[in-house]
Amino acid sequence: MAHEELKRRQSVMWGAGSFDEVAEFLGDVHEAVAEALLPADGERWLDLACGTGRIAELAARAGATVVGIDLAPALIETAQARARERGLEIDYRVGDAERLDGVEDAAFDSVSSSFGIMFAPDQVAAAGQLARVTRSGGRIALANWAPDGSIGTFFRTMGPFQPAPPPSNPLLWGDEEHVRGLLGETFELSFERRTSPLEWESGAAMWDFMSTKFGPLVTLARSLDAARAAELRGAVTGLGEQMRMGDKVVDVRDYLLITGTRR
Repeated sequence: MAHEELKRRQSVMWGAGSFDEVAEFLGDVHEAVAEALLPADGERWLDLACGTGRIAELAARAGATVVGIDLAPALIETAQARARERGLEIDYRVGDAERLDGVEDAAFDSVSSSFGIMFAPDQVAAAGQLARVTRSGGRIALANWAPDGSIGTFFRTMGPFQPAPPPSNPLLWGDEEHVRGLLGETFELSFERRTSPLEWESGAAMWDFMSTKFGPLVTLARSLDAARAAELRGAVTGLGEQMRMGDKVVDVRDYLLITGTRR
């Protein structure tokens, strides 16, 4: 599938379900990313692939001047509504991480992304834009799912039910050596493996939530006939039960926290 067609589908897919309810279970990661950059009063901050704006809100509350950009219009609409409800001034825009039109070179002191930029199919282009818009001496903080963690297994579980594999593997953004290849020439990088545990009552409870809230799974399940949808449900439910610890399912959710300073 061509990159542009995939991005067109992603812009709709990520808006399916109710992603803000998924984001609620990532608060520890959002705080870790924000703390890595220590937002300051008047600092120019970009939250790239911002989703519904959880990191952008943390930065704005600390006094930073924040822009949030995401490919999915529905997520930007939710982020704007959240900002209004909380009395925050955040400049949200629909945009493409591979082509940040209207953003000047070296425009930002800090750039963040939580499980966002990793889904841009042209990884070299996205990395180039990240370097272009960060000023010399500016900082980045990225949280990306680890390919060998439970989320990597979750995406691989979905794989056989999809019509075609993506043109690039987003989980490579969770591999240190791969990220060094993308960003090492332009950023001085540091890496830290972290976890974001999430508990479920059962594998079925995990399916019930994710299949109605998480856009990629919502979209995939809707695309299947009844028999294949039932197989997908069984596969995801079974994955959850493999993580059972006593009377609950514990999804450890390993991720890579990447920090860097622009050379």
